[in-house]
Amino acid sequence: MAVLEVRNLEVSFGSTKILQGVSFDLEAGQTLGVVGESGCGKSMTGFAIMGMLQAPGKISAGSIKLDGRELVGLKERELRQVRGEQIALVMQDPFTSLNPMMKIGHQIGEAFMLHQGMNKQQAWNKAVEMLEMVGVPAPPDSARKYPHQMSGGQRQRVVIAMAFACRPKVLIADEPTTALDVTLQAQILRLLRDLQEREGTAVMLISHDIGAIASISQRIAVFYAGRIVETGPAERVLRHAAMPYTRALLNALPQVGKKRLEAIGGLPPDFTDLPQGCPFRPRCPLAFDKCVEAPPLEPAEPGHIAACWLKDEVRDMPPGAPLLARGVVPPS
Repeated sequence: MAVLEVRNLEVSFGSTKILQGVSFDLEAGQTLGVVGESGCGKSMTGFAIMGMLQAPGKISAGSIKLDGRELVGLKERELRQVRGEQIALVMQDPFTSLNPMMKIGHQIGEAFMLHQGMNKQQAWNKAVEMLEMVGVPAPPDSARKYPHQMSGGQRQRVVIAMAFACRPKVLIADEPTTALDVTLQAQILRLLRDLQEREGTAVMLISHDIGAIASISQRIAVFYAGRIVETGPAERVLRHAAMPYTRALLNALPQVGKKRLEAIGGLPPDFTDLPQGCPFRPRCPLAFDKCVEAPPLEPAEPGHIAACWLKDEVRDMPPGAPLLARGVVPPS
C-alpha cells in the first residue's frame, strides 16, 4: 500500500504551468529515483509535496496524500506538524541548510523538542545518538561543533540525521550528493540505503546522476518539461528505456570502452513557450509528423510506461545504441 500518493499534480507560477499532471505512488521501504536535466521539475515536485512553494508558485490542481491524508489545502500550521515528523527533506547543499550560529546538537535536537515534547537535555542526548547512527565521528564532541567546523561529508550526515530524527514515513532527498566527491557520494548513498532498510522509510531520491539513482532505487521516474515521460522498475527503465529522452540520458553517461559521449542536442524547453505535442520533439532524432500530438503515458510492458509514439521501437533498441533519425544507417 502506498504511503505517498501523488495524482495529477500541477504547479503554476502565475499563468505558467511548471508541473503538469504528475502522478506516482511511493510505498514504505521503497526508493523512487527521480531523474532528469536541471529545470525539468524534479525539485519543484519535492517542494510541492513538502508544502514549501514560494509565492507566486502554487499548487493549481491535483492531490497529494500521505498515508491517506490529503496535504493539498492544509494550513501552514498543520503542514508544520507534518514536516519533520512524517515527511522530511534533505537539501542538496548541507552548508546552507544548517544554521551557522547554532551548534549541531541543538539543531538536531530542535526536531525532538518540537515534535516529541522533549526538554533540552533529552533532545541533546537524542541528537548525540543520531550523530552516532549516521556515522559522524566522536558524536559527543561533534554535537558541540558549529557547521563550519565540519567537513562537507560530515555536514551531509548531520542533515540526514536531522531528517531521520523523528523517523519520518517519507524522505525527500534532493541531490544529496551533488557537492561531494565520488567516495563520499558512495558513502552517503550507502547510509541512506541502510537507514531506509532499518526504519522502513519511503525515499524519493532526486538527482541528475543516473548512476546514483541506479544504485539504490527500485523504481525510476524520468522528468522532462514538468511532466513524467517514463516510469517503471529501475532495471527495466535502465535496460529497456522506451522514451528517446531516457535513452539520450543513458547514452550521455561515460562508459568503459566508450570513446565518445552522445550529447543531447538543443536545450530544455522554456515553460512559457512549450513546443506543441511532445515536449522533447525539437531535440529528438526520432521525431516524426505524429509527434505534434502529445503522446499519452502508456504501457511499454507491464508496470513500465512511457510517453512516446515509438515506445515499442525504442524499447527494443540494444542498450547503448545511438539515437539516429529513422531510416538512417549508422556508419560502419
